[in-house]
Amino acid sequence: MMPAESKDRVLKYSICVSGAAAGETLKESASLAEDTGIAIAKSGHILTTGATVGLPYAAARGAKKTGGMSIGFSPASSLREHLRKYRLPHDVFDFINFTGLNYVGRDLYLVQSSDAVITVGGRFGSLHEFTSALEDRKPCGVLLGSGGTADVIPELVEALHEPSLSHLIIYDTDPATLVNKMVKILDEKYADIHDQLSHHDQSWFLKMDKPLPRAG
Repeated sequence: MMPAESKDRVLKYSICVSGAAAGETLKESASLAEDTGIAIAKSGHILTTGATVGLPYAAARGAKKTGGMSIGFSPASSLREHLRKYRLPHDVFDFINFTGLNYVGRDLYLVQSSDAVITVGGRFGSLHEFTSALEDRKPCGVLLGSGGTADVIPELVEALHEPSLSHLIIYDTDPATLVNKMVKILDEKYADIHDQLSHHDQSWFLKMDKPLPRAG
Protein backbone atom coordinates (compact mmCIF):
# COMPACT_ATOMS: atom_id res chain seq x y z
CA MET A 1 0.00 0.00 0.00
CA MET A 2 1.31 3.45 -0.88
CA PRO A 3 -0.11 7.00 -1.01
CA ALA A 4 -0.77 8.42 -4.45
CA GLU A 5 0.53 11.82 -5.41
CA SER A 6 -2.71 13.79 -5.48
CA LYS A 7 -4.60 16.45 -3.59
CA ASP A 8 -6.79 13.83 -1.96
CA ARG A 9 -3.85 11.59 -1.01
CA VAL A 10 -5.70 8.54 -2.29
CA LEU A 11 -4.13 5.24 -1.24
CA LYS A 12 -3.03 2.86 -3.94
CA TYR A 13 -3.49 -0.74 -2.88
CA SER A 14 -1.38 -3.58 -4.24
CA ILE A 15 -3.77 -6.31 -5.37
CA CYS A 16 -2.30 -9.67 -6.31
CA VAL A 17 -3.79 -11.82 -9.05
CA SER A 18 -2.95 -15.45 -8.42
CA GLY A 19 -3.55 -18.09 -11.08
CA ALA A 20 -2.14 -21.02 -13.00
CA ALA A 21 0.88 -20.69 -15.25
CA ALA A 22 -0.39 -23.55 -17.44
CA GLY A 23 -3.14 -26.14 -17.68
CA GLU A 24 -6.83 -26.17 -18.43
CA THR A 25 -7.72 -23.04 -16.47
CA LEU A 26 -5.33 -21.07 -18.69
CA LYS A 27 -7.31 -22.02 -21.78
CA GLU A 28 -10.64 -21.37 -20.10
CA SER A 29 -9.92 -18.25 -18.07
CA ALA A 30 -7.22 -16.15 -19.75
CA SER A 31 -9.80 -13.52 -20.70
CA LEU A 32 -11.14 -13.44 -17.12
CA ALA A 33 -7.62 -12.93 -15.77
CA GLU A 34 -7.00 -10.13 -18.27
CA ASP A 35 -10.30 -8.50 -17.31
CA THR A 36 -9.25 -8.69 -13.65
CA GLY A 37 -6.00 -6.87 -14.46
CA ILE A 38 -7.96 -4.28 -16.41
CA ALA A 39 -10.36 -3.78 -13.49
CA ILE A 40 -7.48 -3.28 -11.05
CA ALA A 41 -5.88 -0.71 -13.37
CA LYS A 42 -9.18 1.14 -13.89
CA SER A 43 -9.72 1.26 -10.13
CA GLY A 44 -6.42 3.16 -9.85
CA HIS A 45 -4.61 0.48 -7.87
CA ILE A 46 -1.48 -1.61 -8.44
CA LEU A 47 -1.41 -5.15 -9.81
CA THR A 48 1.07 -7.61 -8.31
CA THR A 49 1.77 -11.08 -9.71
CA GLY A 50 4.41 -13.78 -9.58
CA ALA A 51 6.03 -12.37 -12.75
CA THR A 52 5.15 -15.57 -14.53
CA VAL A 53 3.31 -16.86 -17.59
CA GLY A 54 -0.29 -18.03 -17.90
CA LEU A 55 -3.11 -16.33 -16.00
CA PRO A 56 -0.90 -13.92 -14.00
CA TYR A 57 0.67 -12.82 -17.29
CA ALA A 58 -2.79 -12.24 -18.79
CA ALA A 59 -3.71 -10.10 -15.78
CA ALA A 60 -0.48 -8.09 -16.10
CA ARG A 61 -1.10 -7.62 -19.81
CA GLY A 62 -4.60 -6.32 -19.08
CA ALA A 63 -3.32 -3.86 -16.48
CA LYS A 64 -0.57 -2.55 -18.74
CA LYS A 65 -2.73 -2.02 -21.80
CA THR A 66 -5.14 -0.05 -19.61
CA GLY A 67 -2.37 2.23 -18.37
CA GLY A 68 -2.09 0.65 -14.91
CA MET A 69 0.97 -0.29 -12.88
CA SER A 70 2.16 -3.90 -12.88
CA ILE A 71 4.76 -5.24 -10.44
CA GLY A 72 6.14 -8.77 -10.71
CA PHE A 73 7.76 -10.87 -7.99
CA SER A 74 10.19 -13.27 -9.61
CA PRO A 75 11.55 -16.51 -8.12
CA ALA A 76 14.88 -15.57 -9.72
CA SER A 77 17.71 -13.55 -8.21
CA SER A 78 18.51 -11.55 -11.36
CA LEU A 79 17.14 -10.66 -14.78
CA ARG A 80 19.48 -13.17 -16.40
CA GLU A 81 18.19 -15.96 -14.15
CA HIS A 82 14.61 -14.78 -14.64
CA LEU A 83 14.94 -15.03 -18.41
CA ARG A 84 17.29 -17.98 -18.87
CA LYS A 85 16.80 -20.30 -15.90
CA TYR A 86 13.10 -19.77 -15.20
CA ARG A 87 12.17 -18.65 -18.73
CA LEU A 88 9.75 -16.02 -17.48
CA PRO A 89 8.46 -12.87 -19.22
CA HIS A 90 9.47 -9.28 -18.50
CA ASP A 91 7.57 -7.14 -21.01
CA VAL A 92 4.39 -6.41 -19.03
CA PHE A 93 6.00 -5.27 -15.76
CA ASP A 94 6.91 -1.76 -14.64
CA PHE A 95 9.17 -3.29 -12.03
CA ILE A 96 10.33 -6.82 -11.22
CA ASN A 97 11.40 -7.70 -7.68
CA PHE A 98 14.02 -10.43 -8.09
CA THR A 99 13.43 -12.27 -4.83
CA GLY A 100 15.89 -15.14 -5.30
CA LEU A 101 13.52 -17.26 -3.21
CA ASN A 102 12.49 -19.87 -5.79
CA TYR A 103 8.78 -20.49 -6.25
CA VAL A 104 7.63 -21.33 -2.71
CA GLY A 105 9.50 -18.44 -1.08
CA ARG A 106 8.45 -16.10 -3.88
CA ASP A 107 4.80 -16.96 -3.24
CA LEU A 108 5.04 -15.97 0.42
CA TYR A 109 6.93 -12.77 -0.37
CA LEU A 110 4.35 -11.86 -3.03
CA VAL A 111 1.47 -12.37 -0.62
CA GLN A 112 3.21 -10.44 2.17
CA SER A 113 3.83 -7.55 -0.22
CA SER A 114 0.20 -7.35 -1.38
CA ASP A 115 -2.80 -5.84 0.37
CA ALA A 116 -5.20 -8.42 -1.04
CA VAL A 117 -5.16 -11.53 -3.24
CA ILE A 118 -7.57 -12.48 -6.01
CA THR A 119 -7.58 -16.10 -7.18
CA VAL A 120 -8.40 -16.74 -10.84
CA GLY A 121 -8.35 -20.41 -11.86
CA GLY A 122 -5.17 -21.87 -10.49
CA ARG A 123 -3.49 -25.05 -9.27
CA PHE A 124 -1.52 -25.92 -6.12
CA GLY A 125 0.62 -22.77 -6.30
CA SER A 126 -2.49 -20.61 -6.29
CA LEU A 127 -3.90 -22.61 -3.39
CA HIS A 128 -0.65 -21.96 -1.50
CA GLU A 129 -0.96 -18.23 -2.12
CA PHE A 130 -4.63 -18.25 -1.10
CA THR A 131 -4.04 -20.09 2.19
CA SER A 132 -0.98 -17.95 2.96
CA ALA A 133 -2.99 -14.77 2.44
CA LEU A 134 -5.89 -16.07 4.49
CA GLU A 135 -3.64 -17.11 7.37
CA ASP A 136 -2.18 -13.61 7.28
CA ARG A 137 -5.70 -12.16 7.54
CA LYS A 138 -5.59 -10.51 4.13
CA PRO A 139 -8.78 -10.08 2.09
CA CYS A 140 -9.08 -12.85 -0.50
CA GLY A 141 -11.18 -12.54 -3.64
CA VAL A 142 -12.23 -15.66 -5.52
CA LEU A 143 -13.38 -15.43 -9.14
CA LEU A 144 -15.96 -18.19 -9.36
CA GLY A 145 -16.40 -19.86 -12.73
CA SER A 146 -12.71 -19.52 -13.60
CA GLY A 147 -12.00 -23.18 -12.81
CA GLY A 148 -9.24 -24.89 -10.88
CA THR A 149 -8.39 -23.62 -7.40
CA ALA A 150 -10.94 -20.79 -7.52
CA ASP A 151 -13.86 -23.19 -7.94
CA VAL A 152 -12.54 -25.61 -5.31
CA ILE A 153 -12.10 -22.98 -2.60
CA PRO A 154 -15.79 -22.73 -1.53
CA GLU A 155 -15.96 -26.47 -0.92
CA LEU A 156 -12.61 -26.45 0.85
CA VAL A 157 -13.61 -23.56 3.12
CA GLU A 158 -16.87 -25.29 3.99
CA ALA A 159 -15.12 -28.58 4.77
CA LEU A 160 -12.46 -26.98 6.99
CA HIS A 161 -14.97 -24.59 8.62
CA GLU A 162 -12.93 -21.70 9.95
CA PRO A 163 -15.46 -19.02 10.96
CA SER A 164 -12.77 -16.58 12.08
CA LEU A 165 -11.41 -16.41 8.52
CA SER A 166 -14.44 -16.90 6.28
CA HIS A 167 -15.45 -13.23 6.44
CA LEU A 168 -12.21 -12.37 4.63
CA ILE A 169 -13.21 -14.36 1.53
CA ILE A 170 -15.22 -12.59 -1.16
CA TYR A 171 -16.76 -14.47 -4.08
CA ASP A 172 -18.02 -13.18 -7.41
CA THR A 173 -18.26 -14.24 -11.03
CA ASP A 174 -17.50 -10.83 -12.53
CA PRO A 175 -13.92 -9.48 -12.40
CA ALA A 176 -14.86 -5.80 -12.16
CA THR A 177 -17.43 -6.40 -9.42
CA LEU A 178 -14.96 -8.54 -7.47
CA VAL A 179 -12.24 -5.88 -7.69
CA ASN A 180 -14.69 -3.20 -6.53
CA LYS A 181 -15.65 -5.36 -3.54
CA MET A 182 -12.00 -5.88 -2.64
CA VAL A 183 -11.26 -2.15 -2.84
CA LYS A 184 -14.25 -1.40 -0.59
CA ILE A 185 -12.97 -3.88 2.01
CA LEU A 186 -9.49 -2.34 1.87
CA ASP A 187 -10.94 1.16 2.20
CA GLU A 188 -12.68 0.03 5.38
CA LYS A 189 -9.58 -1.74 6.66
CA TYR A 190 -7.39 1.33 6.15
CA ALA A 191 -9.98 3.99 7.03
CA ASP A 192 -7.74 5.37 9.77
CA ILE A 193 -4.85 5.71 7.32
CA HIS A 194 -7.11 7.49 4.84
CA ASP A 195 -8.06 9.93 7.58
CA GLN A 196 -4.47 10.49 8.60
CA LEU A 197 -3.34 11.18 5.03
CA SER A 198 -6.26 13.55 4.44
CA HIS A 199 -6.00 15.62 7.60
CA HIS A 200 -2.41 15.52 8.80
CA ASP A 201 0.88 16.82 7.53
CA GLN A 202 2.84 13.82 6.29
CA SER A 203 6.16 15.66 6.25
CA TRP A 204 6.09 16.51 9.97
CA PHE A 205 9.37 14.69 10.58
CA LEU A 206 11.21 17.04 8.21
CA LYS A 207 10.23 20.04 10.33
CA MET A 208 11.57 18.80 13.64
CA ASP A 209 14.32 20.80 15.36
CA LYS A 210 16.08 17.59 16.30
CA PRO A 211 16.33 14.42 14.23
CA LEU A 212 14.60 11.28 15.42
CA PRO A 213 16.82 9.01 17.54
CA ARG A 214 18.43 6.12 15.69
CA ALA A 215 17.14 2.66 16.55
CA GLY A 216 19.60 0.48 18.44
